[in-house]
Amino acid sequence: MTNEASFVEDEAMSLSNYLERGGKLTSPGNVPPRYRAELLRLMSSFVDSELAGSAGFADAINWAPGLTERIAASRITMEKVDHAERVLDLMSDFGTDKTLYNKAHAWSARQARDAQVDPKRQGGDMRLSVFHYPLENWADAVVMNTLMGLATVHQLQELSKTSYQPLGEVLREILPREKRHMELGLEGLQNLVEDETGRAEVQASVRYWMPKVAETFGPAQSDRFERLQKLGLRHTDNEALRIAWRTETEARLAELKLA
Repeated sequence: MTNEASFVEDEAMSLSNYLERGGKLTSPGNVPPRYRAELLRLMSSFVDSELAGSAGFADAINWAPGLTERIAASRITMEKVDHAERVLDLMSDFGTDKTLYNKAHAWSARQARDAQVDPKRQGGDMRLSVFHYPLENWADAVVMNTLMGLATVHQLQELSKTSYQPLGEVLREILPREKRHMELGLEGLQNLVEDETGRAEVQASVRYWMPKVAETFGPAQSDRFERLQKLGLRHTDNEALRIAWRTETEARLAELKLA
């Protein structure tokens, strides 16, 4: 082994140890290639999911039964695009063209309601698999927003600890608004379950969306998680996050007598 190759290897090992111990990287200039690839994949998944979620939820604005609900749906739709843009701004520091990126996929496109979508990403479209399924009506939109909102909070709490400091800072700013989206969903559920027809619709939607949202956490055993953990990009494994989400979700549903 040449002295130069030995130096490169030692430097890579030193960076890996630094990241595993909680070290932070602060700019694209000090990000090595493997780290860059995994970081961009994480950011793309978030951006694509926010854009697809916003596009899919836009129809719910016109399904809203009242002005308060219409305002809530409009707020969620708008803020998710804003969240996507904030992270896309970070991606542009790595050379991503924001204008071309926004045109890359049909964000409102959905598969059939009874389709079996592979939880893995679909080609270049990095949205979470749950955003490939269509919404049916207001109750369905509220249920999906609530269950996915609870999942998003757990996922963002995890990702906000990422070793890429600029991303962590942006996600910590986004997190309170995503929590509010979830809370708006819970408020909507409370209104829907006040009559038997609404309760029946909500229960049917919960049965439909629960397993699909659960899939967004990824496989219980994941080689990729181990890679991300070594880079400091992830900390809590998929199954632990899924269990935490399910526990909180079941408690919230029990409060509404939906469990």
